[in-house]
Amino acid sequence: MSDTAAAAAGGVVKRKPVFSKVSDLKPGTNGNNLVVKVLSSTTVLDKKPRNTSSFNNRAPTRIAECLIGDETGTILFTARNAQVDLMKPETTVIIRNAKIDMFKGSMRLAVDKWGLVEVTEPASFTVKEDNNLSLVEYELVNVVEE
Repeated sequence: MSDTAAAAAGGVVKRKPVFSKVSDLKPGTNGNNLVVKVLSSTTVLDKKPRNTSSFNNRAPTRIAECLIGDETGTILFTARNAQVDLMKPETTVIIRNAKIDMFKGSMRLAVDKWGLVEVTEPASFTVKEDNNLSLVEYELVNVVEE
């Protein structure tokens, strides 16, 4: 069945994901798909839940800042909880439906519950480490129309 026939029959048409490069990332964007290598991973929060009540049996909160990149540049990726285990240095990962968060005026890549991080075959490219997008500082400018 073709895509148009599936749509006419009320079915869901899946689009092939469009993959972009790190250098293409812009502030305020989402739906970014990338194939990147993990260069480093630093745990910044490893919080055990306090057992104050019986219904509060939550998993620990873990956050790691990971420097990831491709042949066009690097960016910091904020890995949360189960994502932290996948983001090991030298690993190649596919990141789907990622968004750009702004932190202290610089870009960070993140994947929420609507996205996916998965380990894949090692990529053949060499990471361009001298183009770190997270080192570029952006300033929010309010434009007043007259």
